[in-house]
Amino acid sequence: MVPRPMLNEGGPWGGGGSGGDGGGGDGNPWNQPPRGRPGPAGRSALDELLRRGRARFGGRGGPEPEAGRFALWAIGGLLLIWILWTSGHRIDPQERGVITRFGSYAGTLEPGMRFSFPAPIDIVTKIDIEDIRVKDIPGGGGNSQNLMLTGDQNIIDLAYSVRWNIRDPELYLYELADPDETVAEVAESAMRAEIARVALNDAMGPQRSQIEGRVQQRMQEILDSYRSGVTVQGVAIKQADPPSAVVEAFKSVSAAQQQAQAYLNEARAYAQQLGAKAEGEAAAFDKVYAEYRLAPEVTRRRMYYETMERVLAKTDKTVIEAPNVMPYLPLPPAQPKPAAQQ
Repeated sequence: MVPRPMLNEGGPWGGGGSGGDGGGGDGNPWNQPPRGRPGPAGRSALDELLRRGRARFGGRGGPEPEAGRFALWAIGGLLLIWILWTSGHRIDPQERGVITRFGSYAGTLEPGMRFSFPAPIDIVTKIDIEDIRVKDIPGGGGNSQNLMLTGDQNIIDLAYSVRWNIRDPELYLYELADPDETVAEVAESAMRAEIARVALNDAMGPQRSQIEGRVQQRMQEILDSYRSGVTVQGVAIKQADPPSAVVEAFKSVSAAQQQAQAYLNEARAYAQQLGAKAEGEAAAFDKVYAEYRLAPEVTRRRMYYETMERVLAKTDKTVIEAPNVMPYLPLPPAQPKPAAQQ
């Protein structure tokens, strides 16, 4: 019986000692040199592949294994430094760290030493929540105007400032496209709404503090409805004047009003003075009348003496009449003699 030949005999994976070409070489393809490229004697295809890889990382020439190993260590060290540098975050007490993971909000880091995934997986943005920001309106310099209509149909030029800080960093960063500009627009809207409810004189003086408080409250309500993550700390009116075109006339009117008010104050003071004097005289008369009812003759004589003292105190001559003495006879003034004629 003739034995059947093995399927892998003489094939590429066979381990037979003879091939189709009659040679006695090994049939393992990894031990064969690359086709079409004669390799050095004693080197297989796997050795040639490893040699090319070392040559690519370590360069040609010199000790190939040492150069490639150094390059791998350098790349690994840089990668480790990058991971440590972008993973650890020191958050100050007044700060919060907002984590963005692949462009989406992933959390907020509290104060302390915190860690996250390295960049570019996680991007941490530090936000100072205690930093008080100030927005001046109008912000175009000293010549800019911000004209508003008051409740009595007058125009006023207002300049004010808004103080605010960040309360929720994640809302501040992702809910509004431009939070700073939004705060300025909300402040102007709230201020116009409040000025439209008061008169010109009230807006320029007596009700400034009330207007500031109402504007702050209205701003906070609007910003909370926007989910802005902002807290309004205060509103301060720095200037409240009429428009520049009528400022001189307005100053004249104001001066006239102040002068009229001064005259009214003087008249009230004089009236109060006369009233107090009349009340004092009436009280004195009542006192004298009570004494007169008790002793009429004595009271009349005393009143006569007091009256004579007041009258004679203003004269520099006193005439006393006694019995058998001629009264003082005033003589006409002596006439000057006429000058002698020559």
